[in-house]
Amino acid sequence: MDNRIHAYHHPLVPKNLKVQQNKSSDFAKVLKEQQEIEISKHASDRMTQRDIHLSDTDWNKMNEKLNQAKDKGVKESLVIMGDAAFIVNAESKKVITALDKSELSSKIFTNINGTIVMD
Repeated sequence: MDNRIHAYHHPLVPKNLKVQQNKSSDFAKVLKEQQEIEISKHASDRMTQRDIHLSDTDWNKMNEKLNQAKDKGVKESLVIMGDAAFIVNAESKKVITALDKSELSSKIFTNINGTIVMD
């Protein structure tokens, strides 16, 4: 009896066959979709200055809408919610700046390709 361990190669799968591994990229995609919204330092400062506060429920709703916007190809979005408005990068889910809704009438928004209006 031979007690040595031999490498076993499945006869139906050639040794040199390269199998494309999509598991890690699929996982990264799912992880990115579930990523929470990040607030830039600038946006955080503006939210403090303008006394803008959102509940966890509001942040979750914004997260859902950003996922939908990203699926439609939106990269930079104006998000209008309650008494506040935000410029958000939909791809990275990063809030770039925050405004009080009263400031909307006097502002011009550039470099956005989508708007999300939330009640």
